[in-house]
Amino acid sequence: MKQSLINFSIFFVIIWFLSLWYILSSKNFIQPKKQSAINDQNEVKLLQQRIKEVNKQLSNLEMKNKQNEKIIRSLNDQAQLLYKKNSGINLSYLDKYPSANFEGLRRKIFDDIKDLAFFVKNKLLMLKRDSSVSKKISQIEQNFQDRINLLFVQIGNLSNSDNLEEWRKKESESLALKIQKNFYDLQNPSDCEKQKKVVCDLNKSCGFGCQMHHVMYCFITSYFLNRTLILDSTGWRYNPNGYEAYFMPLSEKCTKIDQYGVEWNGNKFETANVIHLPIIDEITNKPEFFPLSIPKKYMNSLKRLHGDPFVWWAGQILSYLMRFNSRFSKVVQDKREKSGFKTPCVGVHVRRTDKVGTEASFHPLSEYMKHVKEYFDIYDLKTSSKNKRTVYLATDDLSVMEEAKKEYSNYYFIMDEINAQTASLNNRYSPESAQGVILDIYFLSQCNFLVCTLSSQVCRMAYEIQQTIYPDASWRFRSLDDIYYFGGQLRNNVEAVLDHEPNHGLGEIELKKGDLIGIAGNHWDGYSKGKNLRTQEEGLFPSYKVKKIIDSF
Repeated sequence: MKQSLINFSIFFVIIWFLSLWYILSSKNFIQPKKQSAINDQNEVKLLQQRIKEVNKQLSNLEMKNKQNEKIIRSLNDQAQLLYKKNSGINLSYLDKYPSANFEGLRRKIFDDIKDLAFFVKNKLLMLKRDSSVSKKISQIEQNFQDRINLLFVQIGNLSNSDNLEEWRKKESESLALKIQKNFYDLQNPSDCEKQKKVVCDLNKSCGFGCQMHHVMYCFITSYFLNRTLILDSTGWRYNPNGYEAYFMPLSEKCTKIDQYGVEWNGNKFETANVIHLPIIDEITNKPEFFPLSIPKKYMNSLKRLHGDPFVWWAGQILSYLMRFNSRFSKVVQDKREKSGFKTPCVGVHVRRTDKVGTEASFHPLSEYMKHVKEYFDIYDLKTSSKNKRTVYLATDDLSVMEEAKKEYSNYYFIMDEINAQTASLNNRYSPESAQGVILDIYFLSQCNFLVCTLSSQVCRMAYEIQQTIYPDASWRFRSLDDIYYFGGQLRNNVEAVLDHEPNHGLGEIELKKGDLIGIAGNHWDGYSKGKNLRTQEEGLFPSYKVKKIIDSF
C-alpha cells in the first residue's frame, strides 16, 4: 500500500510540471502583463485547490490503509485459532484445494507405479526361469522391490501432506452422514400406506455374499425410484428367523406388505404402487442407474474424494443394510476381545471348495502371503519400525489354516476353525454358517489391507465395507484374479489417455486417445484385457494408457 502512495505522488508531481510547462509555453502567456498576472493567480489558486484535494485523498487512503491493516491482523488471529481448533486444517483453502484434477492425477500416478511394478516383476519372473541368471535376477528383483516400496511410501506421504488426509476424512464422514440420512428417510416415510414400495425376496438361490449383493441391487433400485424397500426374508435358508436374526430392520415403519406387487421389467417410469423385483440377471432392459452408476448429485464430490466412487457408494449401502442388532453386536464384540483383533493387520480370504475349477483358479497360500509381506514391508518403512505382522485368515479349507501355522511362524494369525467348518458345503446353509461368514466379512473389512480373489462375493463385500472405514480405501486390496465388478452390472468402461500401437503377435489391440474400452480384466502384469468399442477388437493393452470412466444417473 505504501509503495502505491509513493507511485501516486510521483505521478502527481510529473503532471504538475507538465501542466506548468504547457502554461509557460502557450500563446496565451504572451499577453499584457496585467492579464498575465491575473491568469497566473487563477492558475495558482486552481493548483492549490487540487493539491489540497489530493492531500485529502492521500490522508483518507492512509487512514483506510491503517484500518485495513487492523482488519487483516484480526483475520489472521482468527484464522490461527480456527487452524488450531480444526487439527491444523486451514479451512479457508478447503474450497480451493485439493482440486479434482489434483486428486485424480495423484491416484493415476499411484496406479501407474503399481502397474509398472506388476510389469517389471512379471518380466523378472520370466527371466528367473533361466537358471544361469536366476541368482542375479533375484538380486535385481529385491533391489527393484525396495525402490518401489520407497516410491509407495513417498506418494503416500504426498497424499497426506498439508493435512489432506484429515480433509478427506471430514469430507467422507460429512457425505456419509448425509447419505445415511437419505436412506433412513426413504425407508421411514411419513405415511407408509401412501408410499410406493419395492419388494425384494432375500432367498436367491446362492450363497450369503451373492444374496447380499442381490439385496444391494434391490436397495439401489428402490433409491433411484424413490420407493421404500420391503425385504421378504421368510423361510431364509440360512436362518428360519430371517434377516433380522443378525441385522436391524430396514424400516421402523414399513416392515410388511400384503401384496406381491407387479413384476418389474426395468421400467424406471413404472407407476404401480408395489413392484416386485426379479434377480438382476433377468432384467434385459437395464436402466442407467444400475451398477456401476452413482447418484449424479454426488458425482463431483466422489470423483474428488475417492478412487472408485461406486465402491464407496456400495459401502454406504451395505453399511445401512448390515447394521447389527443388539444381540449380534455383542457377538462381534466378544469375538474381537477373545481373538485379540488389532490393527495393523492384513485380511486374507482363501476360497476353495466349490469355487475352484468353476468360478476361480487354485491359488496357493504362498501367493497370498507374498502380498501380505509386501504390505508389511511398506508399512514398516513408512512407520520406521518393525510392526507385529497380524493376519486375519478366513477360509473354508482347514488345511489352509494348518499350512499357515506351520509355514509362517513369524506372522500372528487370527483364524476360527469353527467358521471354516461351517463354511464347508455340507454345513453352509445354517445359522452357524451365517454367523461365521458375517463375522469373517466384518473383520476382513476392518483390516488395513485385503488379499483375496475378487471373483468371491465375500471378498468384494469386505472390500466394499472397508470403504466406510477409510476416506479412500480403493487401493487397499490385492486381488489374485478379477478386478472389482458387480454381478449383472450395466457396463464397466475405461478411456484411453494415450495412443497405443499394438503388437498383434502378443494379442494386443490398438488404442487411440479418447477410445472407450469395455474392460474384461486385469492380468496384474502391466496389461489389461478388454474390447475397444470403436474398432470392436478384443485383446490386451497397457493398463497405464487408460483411465476409469465413472457413470452417474
